[in-house]
Amino acid sequence: MPVQATSVRAPFDMPGILVPDFRHSRRFQITEFGARPGDKQSTSIAIARAIRAANAAGSGSVIVPAGIWLSGKIHLESNVNLHLARGAILRFSDDPQDYLPPVQTSWEGIECFNYSPLIYAFDCENVAITGPGRIEPVLDRWKIWSARPKLHMDALVALYDMAYRNVPVADRQMAIGQNNLRPHLIQFNRCRNVLVEDISIRGSPFWTLHPLLCRDVTIRRVSIQAHGHNNDGVDPEMSQNVLIEDCVFDQGDDAVSVKSGRDMDAWRLATPCRNVVVRNCRVLNGHQLMAVGSELSGGIENIWVDDCHFVGDGRGGDDHAVPINNLLYVKTNERRGGYVRNVHMSRVTATTLAGSVLAVETDVLYQWRTLLPTYVRRLTAIERLRVSDVHVQQAQSVAVIKGERDLPIQDVRLSRVRVERVSGTPTIVENARDVTLPAAVGRNGASALGADFKNSRRI
Repeated sequence: MPVQATSVRAPFDMPGILVPDFRHSRRFQITEFGARPGDKQSTSIAIARAIRAANAAGSGSVIVPAGIWLSGKIHLESNVNLHLARGAILRFSDDPQDYLPPVQTSWEGIECFNYSPLIYAFDCENVAITGPGRIEPVLDRWKIWSARPKLHMDALVALYDMAYRNVPVADRQMAIGQNNLRPHLIQFNRCRNVLVEDISIRGSPFWTLHPLLCRDVTIRRVSIQAHGHNNDGVDPEMSQNVLIEDCVFDQGDDAVSVKSGRDMDAWRLATPCRNVVVRNCRVLNGHQLMAVGSELSGGIENIWVDDCHFVGDGRGGDDHAVPINNLLYVKTNERRGGYVRNVHMSRVTATTLAGSVLAVETDVLYQWRTLLPTYVRRLTAIERLRVSDVHVQQAQSVAVIKGERDLPIQDVRLSRVRVERVSGTPTIVENARDVTLPAAVGRNGASALGADFKNSRRI
């Protein structure tokens, strides 16, 4: 199976990324394996048979031709490319039974056995999803499951408790009762040499594209519109050597969110997320352009966002628009541990931000604040954040940096950052050391050198 090495320029030592090359691989048409439009069962069986045949041949592209194809789960295998031809629509069922038996996956940074992701690959090498076609899941059931009734919250507490007690992952069975843990749309779990290219995605039950514990991942020219609850665009988690480029994001949550696991489970896996480059992407809608955390207990380092732009008007593509809060948002809490270091953002523009160009918060717990107490207190070391050449029309602030008194944030530098209109306090810095801020923030903004510094030192 041929692979190509892509060289990626970055402000850190970025290894070449291995990309599988299916241009000369044999093609396997799903219609030749019995797929029929409008028939979920025959199409699901045909896709599975075509994937097995492509794998047995040594490499191959499984072709989904033009038309609307109903499907249950798709499990990829090594040396297989799922190719959606122009005009092809994969419409996934919202029947939970179609995603059983459970597979090894995760829920917000904790490993478990849950409903299969709609497209899933586990421990695969040279695996791809390509083509100009579209993935369009039915969402009716998943929208109901996105509510947070007590039984669902009880299930999250039970899963956290299992991780705390180091219960084997195989015994963390969550696809039972009314736990209602929604599946990911696409998850690559423990894979090498992953390619996702040119596809369009319209809707997702949960996180949209989730490379977990992967190495050498390329995601390019992908268009995502997913406005449901927890609908991040791409969530590289405990993955290394990742390139995300030329994509369009229209999200109900973060566009890109880099993660490395939650608390005890991530300490057990001890695998940082490292060497992630996001370049030349456009965001129409979403909470943050780049989020780091809050699941970051395995550590995050060497991240670069370059030549990316929030171009939306705050309305998104439909009536589920959410305001973009921050361009770069680092979030953690006293339970996470881990570290964040060497994060860069450059050549970014935006229209209106409800938050800041840079926000760092160390007390982000969401619903977990009341769900359970802090079992183990481990602070997150945060250092070497760089933001440069940013132009924003309007924002609440330029930078809000809130560290822990016991472990201040270190070495933050903003340069050539311009916000035309600042509606709140230009900068707030608490518990940070060696912070460099821009001398001015825009036509009506107060000088950043007059910012609110608490328990901090600037240079």
